[in-house]
Amino acid sequence: MIEYESLARSNEQFMQELEQAAAKVIRSGWYILGAEVSQFEQEFASYVGAKHCVGVGNGLDALILSIEALDMPVGSEILVASNTYIATILAIVRAGHRTVLVEPELETFNISATNLPAALTDKTKAICVTHLFGKSCRMDAIGDFAREHSLKLIEDCAQSHGAKLGEKMTGTFGDAGCFSFYPTKNLGAVGDAGAVVTDDDALAERLRYLRNYGSAKKYVNRYVGANSRLDELQAALLRVKLRHLDTMTAHKRELAEVYFNQLPAWVRKPSRQADEFDVFHIYGIRHPKRDQLRQFLLDQGIKTEIHYPIPPYKQEAMKGILSGNYPIADELHATQLSLPISVGHRVAEIEQVCSFIAKSGIAGGRA
Repeated sequence: MIEYESLARSNEQFMQELEQAAAKVIRSGWYILGAEVSQFEQEFASYVGAKHCVGVGNGLDALILSIEALDMPVGSEILVASNTYIATILAIVRAGHRTVLVEPELETFNISATNLPAALTDKTKAICVTHLFGKSCRMDAIGDFAREHSLKLIEDCAQSHGAKLGEKMTGTFGDAGCFSFYPTKNLGAVGDAGAVVTDDDALAERLRYLRNYGSAKKYVNRYVGANSRLDELQAALLRVKLRHLDTMTAHKRELAEVYFNQLPAWVRKPSRQADEFDVFHIYGIRHPKRDQLRQFLLDQGIKTEIHYPIPPYKQEAMKGILSGNYPIADELHATQLSLPISVGHRVAEIEQVCSFIAKSGIAGGRA
């Protein structure tokens, strides 16, 4: 059996370091907002090239608190890709604003800069991009559009740790870069964790208040805040894995190269551009007979995933919140298939996946 992902296997190579880091925190007796969080914040900010990093409880909170900290008028419109993971939309709703869906690029899955102008109204105050699957959105064109129209720019970097456009890392193009360290991410904790990076001093200060009940001094509350603090244990474990992130990224890029070279031509592979450094959190192919191909692979002992089976605007939770028709999102959600590409996989396993796909006989045209 080739698992889609085995976290135990992926973390095995770091186990001694992780256990030592965990024991150090437990013995310290300091578990919330201590030295490990502070050091991780400094190290991660340095890694991505940002001035500040503010650790929070998870990726969703990173988005919610960032949107709240930007202090836009209640009910502001925020432009978002129509095929994004629902967390991006939940954050906008939770923060009291309105989501406006924008169709993505068919080839990249990422929000299309050319579709932004049609969605713009006098109530539009921000764009929230999601760098899906480990590929940067075209932040050059998107950034130009945001500046031209005085829009805030929020980056959902939950899947793009270390991804770059040119020499600039995702998370550093806009006002706030929001990261999830969910265990399956390229930089994954052993539980929930998240962070926001920014170059804005005032925004960073407000985020530090908001994550801690709106307080910087015990029992003195300046804002209506939340309890969303990156804890010491997760910070310590993330510090271990951050030291290995470039090596993990190189391994995933090596596995991706096997797919690019050995998958049959009738599989629609991810798009690549010379100025984009993709980190392949997900290796997402497209195929018109996606479900048939997925079942065939499962029959051969190969597990896959779908990111994601239901478009956000068709989710029951979004009734009365999202409306309209989004044919590009529909096509992506109907044809996308995620192949195994974790830190724990070996090249030989990826070659085996390619071989079975080539032998499947499920060509059926291209998505």
